[in-house]
Amino acid sequence: MRYLFSWRNLLLLLACLIIATTVVYVNSLVKQMQAEEKRRMEEWVEAYQQLQKASSNDNLNLEFKIIANNTTIPVIAVNNKGQIIDSRNLDSAKIARDPHYLARQLKLFKSQHPPILEHYDPQHPEAVNYFYYGDSILLKQIRYYPYVQLTVIALFLIIVFMAVSSSNRSSQNQLWVGLARETAHQLGTPLSSLQAWVEMLKENPAQIPSLATEIQKDVERLNLIAERFSKIGSAPEFEETDLVGLVNNVMLYVRKRASQKVQFALRTHGDAEMMALVSPTLFSWVIENLLKNALDATEGQGSIEVDIYDQPTQWWIDISDSGKGIPKHLWNKIFKPGFTTKKRGWGLGLSLAKRIVETYHKGRLLLKSSEPGKGSTFRIVLYK
Repeated sequence: MRYLFSWRNLLLLLACLIIATTVVYVNSLVKQMQAEEKRRMEEWVEAYQQLQKASSNDNLNLEFKIIANNTTIPVIAVNNKGQIIDSRNLDSAKIARDPHYLARQLKLFKSQHPPILEHYDPQHPEAVNYFYYGDSILLKQIRYYPYVQLTVIALFLIIVFMAVSSSNRSSQNQLWVGLARETAHQLGTPLSSLQAWVEMLKENPAQIPSLATEIQKDVERLNLIAERFSKIGSAPEFEETDLVGLVNNVMLYVRKRASQKVQFALRTHGDAEMMALVSPTLFSWVIENLLKNALDATEGQGSIEVDIYDQPTQWWIDISDSGKGIPKHLWNKIFKPGFTTKKRGWGLGLSLAKRIVETYHKGRLLLKSSEPGKGSTFRIVLYK
């Protein structure tokens, strides 16, 4: 949810910046165009006035050109009695069909711009015509562009939020399904062993003393599994733990369940003990998951090596196998819940391991290297 929330805020901020920038720019552009259209209308009215006063001998080419060039700005001329005497660049079909069309347009133009006056008789000051003009189609389109853009952005954000929410719900569903299956898988091994011990005891009750140790191990394993899953989602308890001993114990457990053809090796590079502040229950789960993945990759034959390095500010734990490897194009997907290359996998082990290392232990879990047919190396980084 934190990921979704951050993206939601980022998208909203980006949308607001785009809209604010666009509105400011468009308003500036509209003002410039309004000033330009006013200047053109003043020239047009002056040319109109010259045509009215001209004699047959005057050269009126410029005036005719100015009048003819106005094909976009609608204008209505009104005399001093308020009667419409002329109109340009308006829908002639509507004028012919609707007797009130010009009156409505005149009312609209009056609300948009002050009139430009034509004094056609200097001897009579009251002899004035009023030219009311409206916005050109281009100016209208530019003025309403931000609102269209806002609508498009709003629709885009709605679609993005729905897609992200759907993806988030899908990931959560995959996580819960995988977690349930992982629980069943974890419980399966000790339960199968206990069932076998029960059958043996039924056949020969005298074996109780000799089987008690094995039964105790499976019971402890069940307690460990219950403790691991109980700590998911809660704050873990950290304690100073020997990484060498922890890794070695988990390796012994996995080795007992592996083929004899798989060779295990633990290297500490001269350090017999490395104390780190970790949650032993959860961190051992990480090592177990990585070792089991390595074991699956070897397909029953090969080698698994664990190298622990004590660096000045970090501990590195490299888990390498000689298995089938991971193609380069899948490197970014292997830690996602639900993704797996196994036929019977659930795609949760690496996702849980990464969460335990990076969320709880503030470290890093990464695929250091991998090559198909040669194996893979995963690295855990813990900070001192």
